Amino acid sequence: MREKINQTLKDAMKAGDKAKVSALRLITSAIKDRDLGIRGEVPSAPIGDAEITDVLAKMVKQRQESITIFAENGREDLAGKERVELALILSFMPAQLDEAAMGEAITAAIAAVGATTPKDMGKVMAKLKAEFAGKMDFAKASGMVKGRLG
Repeated sequence: MREKINQTLKDAMKAGDKAKVSALRLITSAIKDRDLGIRGEVPSAPIGDAEITDVLAKMVKQRQESITIFAENGREDLAGKERVELALILSFMPAQLDEAAMGEAITAAIAAVGATTPKDMGKVMAKLKAEFAGKMDFAKASGMVKGRLG
């Protein structure tokens, strides 16, 4: 994933696409920050694709919140810039599960952990997060799990 992002950055630089270059530099910077945060004092390997997906997911959430705030305050110019960044970040994310696939995954997770009451929701969510990190909207999944267990 890291190589794909770097190659896209090089292509954008060659094409002279300043907006895309800027957004890609934000992405690479966030990934490097995570590399350094995990390593701390002990040198180790760079973060893998799963961690990069986590970084991108956080960036997506930040952009979505910013778009909402800018739109509410009449700053469409800034909201538009955030939308461009959001689209670029989403292009590197794994495909998200649709409602039907999410429902099937939730049903399977509930069966796998033997959940029967709302008290078991944590177990179900942990299983889903382990299997579908970066591929599922866990806020939406949480509501669906609660509805099925409640």
